[in-house]
Amino acid sequence: MEFKNVYFLGIGGIGMSALARYFLHEGYAVAGYDRTRSHLTDELGAEGAAVHYEDDVRLIPGKFLDPADTVVVYTPAVPEDHSEYCYFREHGFCIEKRSQMLGHLSEGKYVMAVAGTHGKTTTSTMVAWLNRVLTGGGSAFLGGISKNFGGNLVLGCGRRLAVEADEFDRSFLRLYPDVAVITSADADHLDIYGTHEAVKEAFSQFVRQIRPGGSLILKQGVDIVVDNPEITVYRYSFDETCDFYARNVQLLEGGHYRYDLVTPSGVIEGCTLGIPGWVNIENAVAAVASAWCAAKAEGARLDADKLRDALASFSGVKRRFEFYVNTPRQVYMDDYAHHPRELAATLTSVRRMFPGRRITALFQPHLYTRTRDLYAEFAEALSHADEVLLLPIYPAREEPIPGITSEIIAERVAVPCRIVDRDRLADEVAAMDTDVVISFGAGNIDACCSALAEQLKMKS
Repeated sequence: MEFKNVYFLGIGGIGMSALARYFLHEGYAVAGYDRTRSHLTDELGAEGAAVHYEDDVRLIPGKFLDPADTVVVYTPAVPEDHSEYCYFREHGFCIEKRSQMLGHLSEGKYVMAVAGTHGKTTTSTMVAWLNRVLTGGGSAFLGGISKNFGGNLVLGCGRRLAVEADEFDRSFLRLYPDVAVITSADADHLDIYGTHEAVKEAFSQFVRQIRPGGSLILKQGVDIVVDNPEITVYRYSFDETCDFYARNVQLLEGGHYRYDLVTPSGVIEGCTLGIPGWVNIENAVAAVASAWCAAKAEGARLDADKLRDALASFSGVKRRFEFYVNTPRQVYMDDYAHHPRELAATLTSVRRMFPGRRITALFQPHLYTRTRDLYAEFAEALSHADEVLLLPIYPAREEPIPGITSEIIAERVAVPCRIVDRDRLADEVAAMDTDVVISFGAGNIDACCSALAEQLKMKS
C-alpha cells in the first residue's frame, strides 16, 4: 500500500494506539477520532497525532481528506452509522480493520502470536520481554501497557514479532503465525459467534493458519480440533506433566513462587517470576514455550541463565494482577478480568497466595450481552470471594437489554453481595472492615484505583 497519512477511528483503543505509535515512529502523518479522551490519547497527541473527540467530518484535518494518500484504520467497536466512517466509505478511501493492518505489518516477520479468551495480554507481553532479554531485539504489538517497556509498542532488531491475537470479531484470522500459543477457548463474545462451538471452530481455523513448519503451544485441557498436519503441537500447563510445565513449585513471601521449568530439551531449575500469582507461572510457561520454539527454529537453544534473569525481571502489565497495596494488614490489587474463568482463576490464585485471609471482590460487569450470556457463571466465580461489591454494567458499545442488570448476578452470588455506584465505591470500601481487596473489570472501574489505594493505605 502506498500512502502518506493514516487516520484512526477509535485511536484511543489499546491495540489501535499501538498501531498509531508505530506509524508515528515510521514518519507518517497520524490523526484520529475517539469517543473519550484518555491518558493514551493525550500521549498520542504529545507524540504528534491530531486527535479529536466528536464524530464530525469537519474536524478531520485537511491532509487526511485525500483518498489517494490516506489509509483509514478502524476498530470494530465503531458503529456502521458513524458519520466519519460513512464519509470515508462513501468517498472511496482504503479502509481497513485494525487486524488487517496488523496482518500487513507482520509480513516478513517471525510471528509469535498469543491467542485465547483470557491470559493473552500478559503472556504476549512476557514473550516480548523474553525476546528482548534473550536476543537483545524483537518487536511487539501488545494489548496492554507493559511495565518493562513503558508502552504497548515494542520496536527492536530482528525478525521476531510478538502479537496479541484477539478473537473478538474473528480478528485473529488475519494473522499467519510461525508459533502460536492458545491459552483458552471459552465461551465469550457470543454476540459475535452465537455459540461456544463457533468460538472453538474459529480457534481451530486459527491453528490451520499457522505456517508450515511452525508450532502450536496449546494449554493442556483446551478442547479444540487441531487438524494442521504441517505443524508441531506442544501442550503446556501450570504443573500437570506434559511438554512444558512447572514442577517443585514453592510459595514464597508476598505471593511469589520458585519453581523448575520443564521443557522438551531439559529442566531449567530455580526460576522465579517478577510478578506474583500461580496463574502468572502458567502464563510464563507458555511464554517460555514460545521462546523455545523460536530458538529451535533458529537452530539455537535457550540460555538458562538469561532466561532466569528475564523471568525474574518481568514487571508485568498495567491492570493485570497489579498490586497497589501489599502489607500484612491490607492488600489491594486491580485486574482486567471480565470473563468468569478469568475471575475464578484470579480469585483462586489470590486465595493460594494469601491463605486464611478474607477476600473482598469489586466487580464491574462489561457488556450487556456478556452479562446476559454468562450471569450464572459470573455469580459462581465471584462466590470464590468472601464478599462482593458489584457496580452497574459498563455498556461500552452496546445499548441496554431489558432485564439485564447487575442484579441478576447479585441475586445468585453465594456470599454477601450488594450493588454500589462507581462514584461511591471508594467511600463504601473505606467504611468496610477489609483485608484483601481486588477490583475487576474491563470498563472504567480502573478510574477508582487511585482513590481505593489511598483509602486502603490509610488502613495498612
